Amino acid sequence: MNKAELIDAVAEGSDISKAAATRAVDTVIEKITQTLKQGDQVVIVGFGTFAVKARAARKGRNPQTGQSIDIPASNVPGFKAGKALKDAVN
Repeated sequence: MNKAELIDAVAEGSDISKAAATRAVDTVIEKITQTLKQGDQVVIVGFGTFAVKARAARKGRNPQTGQSIDIPASNVPGFKAGKALKDAVN
């Protein structure tokens, strides 16, 4: 499912217009992004937790040349599925 299909499903399931569903989906994504940018986590009970994880600096290799390169430390978004989501998938 892509974003357009998600918007269609939200519009149909909520009995609202596509424009309203688009605003709703965009707002949810924007708020999750803003919260993660601030270093906080987003917990949706029964669905899962979005959090920022720190990735340490490390050495890597350029696959074309085999030369060693330094990969800087970075923050990456992560998602951990909740129990209800895990159970629904299995």
